Amino acid sequence: MSDPTLERDTALRGRARAVIPGGMYGHQNATLLPEGFPQYFAEGEGCRVRDVDGNEYIDFMCSYGPILLGHRHPAVEEAVRDQLARGDCFNGPGEAMVELAERLVERVDHADWALFQKNGTDATTLCVTVARAATGRSKVLVAAGAYHGAAPWCTPIPAGVVAEDRANVATFPYNDLTGLREAADAAGDDLAAVLVSPLKHDVFVDEELVDPAFARGLRALCDERGALLLLDEVRAGLRMGRGGSWEALGVAPDLSAWSKALANGYPIAAVLGAEAAREAAAQVFSTGSFWFSALPMVAALATLAQAEREDAHARVVHAGERFRAGLAEQSARHDLSLRQSGPPQMPMLLFDDDPQFEIGRAFTAAAARRGVYLHPYHNLFLCAAHDDASIDAALERTDLAFRDARAARPATRGAPCSR
Repeated sequence: MSDPTLERDTALRGRARAVIPGGMYGHQNATLLPEGFPQYFAEGEGCRVRDVDGNEYIDFMCSYGPILLGHRHPAVEEAVRDQLARGDCFNGPGEAMVELAERLVERVDHADWALFQKNGTDATTLCVTVARAATGRSKVLVAAGAYHGAAPWCTPIPAGVVAEDRANVATFPYNDLTGLREAADAAGDDLAAVLVSPLKHDVFVDEELVDPAFARGLRALCDERGALLLLDEVRAGLRMGRGGSWEALGVAPDLSAWSKALANGYPIAAVLGAEAAREAAAQVFSTGSFWFSALPMVAALATLAQAEREDAHARVVHAGERFRAGLAEQSARHDLSLRQSGPPQMPMLLFDDDPQFEIGRAFTAAAARRGVYLHPYHNLFLCAAHDDASIDAALERTDLAFRDARAARPATRGAPCSR
């Protein structure tokens, strides 16, 4: 088959290089992906997106996580249109802010209050700030290699970061209680908090679900040391559990950071907290000119309501399991050793003996040519719009992509890829 044309996309990239440093920036920079991936998109509907050249893709990145119900879900868009007719950004928030805080407190067991921001970095950073205000301490522990945002204290890219930005951040090995205790001992009486994700989903590596014993041990350590437990739900929130990813474990954080799927694509984040941290949260000065805009808040209310009506969590799990089973059968048949890790609603696809991601890049490039949008080394995201017909259509195309990837498989491997 002929490759889809990307003429308009190519022209836009050329124009962007003149007015945007590097032409594009951040994790959505398509120059990091195999050739043939589009950079610019025009529209989306359900589980499909179209690029500016009109090429359509079954979307398994869901905007890197924000799309939970499907692109342009009617119930969410209706709520947004109704609010837009009355305005968005005012001298203060609308009624929706209070209602959204109430809905989240009702939904999430550990939450007694909520604060709203715009993106995940805002939320994780505010969690750290509130923890320091609550404890009067400085040191924060994070899992080695974990991604918690793009602020200087946590960004994985060192450009522009100085030692002072990280002076009070130390690391421990994920799922390793001994290593955690050693890091806590080193922090001593200055330990303010431990920030952890519900699963290890560092770039370039298999996803690793939390060991329940580790989660319980982490909670006990924080209680023992007088530190706060912070849970980064930015990727997993709403996808891995109705009331929080660790609800099923019986482990409650003191603060949690939410964003991505909270408003089905509209920009909002939230910090949810326990009563013990309320006074500290009230003392911290946190704000932004657009943090209180109404559209994302009504979108979040509609998303939460519709997710309940549709049983979105179960639908996303079902879609992920169906997709995962199909990929496993296809990869085995094409003699390509595919490793699938993480929960089915957020699967990670990597190939054995592929340290430079050559097979992964060949596979995802071939899938993109056939209208399936995957990623060679980032976890995927499924949404409630991935019905059986869409999964089956995607699998018809990935079968051909596996065939192409096997034909392109290099005879020798290079050195392991570093972060």
